[in-house]
Amino acid sequence: MSDRWFDDLPEHDPNDPEAVERALRRQERATRRQQDSGGKKSRKPVLGARSGDRKSLGSGRGPGNRGLRRKSGTGGPRTGRIVAAGLGAAGLIIVVWFLFALFQPFKGDGDGEPFPLNVPAGDSVGQIGDLLADRGIISNSTLFEVRATLSGKRGDLNHGVHQFRENMSYSSAIDELTRTTSKRTITVTIPEGLSRSETAAVVKAAGIPGDYMAATVKVKGFNPNDYGAQGRAENLEGFLFPATYELKSTADVEDLVAEQLQAFKDNIAGVNMKYAKSKNLTTYDVLTIASMIEREVSVPKERKLVAAVIYNRLKMGEPLGIDATIRFALDNWTEPLTESDLETDSPYNTRTNQGLPPGPIGNPGLASIQAAAHPADSDVWLYVVKPGTCGEHVFSSTLAEHNRNVAKYEAAQAAAGGSPTDCG
Repeated sequence: MSDRWFDDLPEHDPNDPEAVERALRRQERATRRQQDSGGKKSRKPVLGARSGDRKSLGSGRGPGNRGLRRKSGTGGPRTGRIVAAGLGAAGLIIVVWFLFALFQPFKGDGDGEPFPLNVPAGDSVGQIGDLLADRGIISNSTLFEVRATLSGKRGDLNHGVHQFRENMSYSSAIDELTRTTSKRTITVTIPEGLSRSETAAVVKAAGIPGDYMAATVKVKGFNPNDYGAQGRAENLEGFLFPATYELKSTADVEDLVAEQLQAFKDNIAGVNMKYAKSKNLTTYDVLTIASMIEREVSVPKERKLVAAVIYNRLKMGEPLGIDATIRFALDNWTEPLTESDLETDSPYNTRTNQGLPPGPIGNPGLASIQAAAHPADSDVWLYVVKPGTCGEHVFSSTLAEHNRNVAKYEAAQAAAGGSPTDCG
């Protein structure tokens, strides 16, 4: 109550003594009621509390309340539940991702054309997975091994040649490996006239394991000097006989090379080299001529005529001018030759060098070898493509005749706006 205790009295008439007295009594009764009420409230026990706990529960600042206030500030059990839920969701995402990666529900039999691939005998499931992953057939070798194990086919994967596509599902690759048997053979066809580098690409596509280029440098028991190479042969170019070979499923490039060399021996033994030897040509020289014939001839009947052109130009001391020898030097069998290519400084450039190139520019077949050993009895030494044909030539024995044939070719070329040949 303030010092001006009259300010706390209910409204009254200050000029009426009785009114003032009544107001004072009311004020005293009100004060006593407040005191009585406060005393009773302070004496009421706190429900649920033991004696001695009243201060801490009532004030909210006692020792008993400090732990509760800290939990409220950090989130308490609610934060733990949020963290647990987050970890559970992350774990679920990882599991779902793993199952998708393992079972690949959206992948099928693969992309593109099927190609053969030899799975070597003795390879483990892990090694097979590595082989398939390296060739782009499957995406992951480890998951392939897991998938093979879960499918129960881990022990059923067969070795040998199989047909695969790129980007196959694990299940499709496993099906291919279990559907075929290791008793299958590898069949590879080596076209006539291909160089070693070209043949290496064919062998790789056939799925025969190994380094064909390395395997065809030298083979124990086969000496090119036995065929008149006279130390000129840096590798087995010319001796790798072209044919269709059927090999065991476990074969590698060394097995194929052995078959090719044996086929060469068998075929060359039946070729009469008497005429070539009369011209001081060795078997190795005949192979070199035959390799050029393979590149120049599209029509079989022209083989002996092209051989005659080569023999006659060698006799005349004229450069052979066969651009396929430059392609061999550059290992360029597909792109057009430029002017600078035609001036390549190489002993295989038969435009700038007289005589035969150092060795074969490919591996000729039997027909070209026979033509090289027995050329046509003709004095032709020039030829040009015949317009309106597919690879036929017009042969000449004089430069004047040849020039007329060249003029006809160029006129036909101008009229056609390009090549005047017809190979449709």
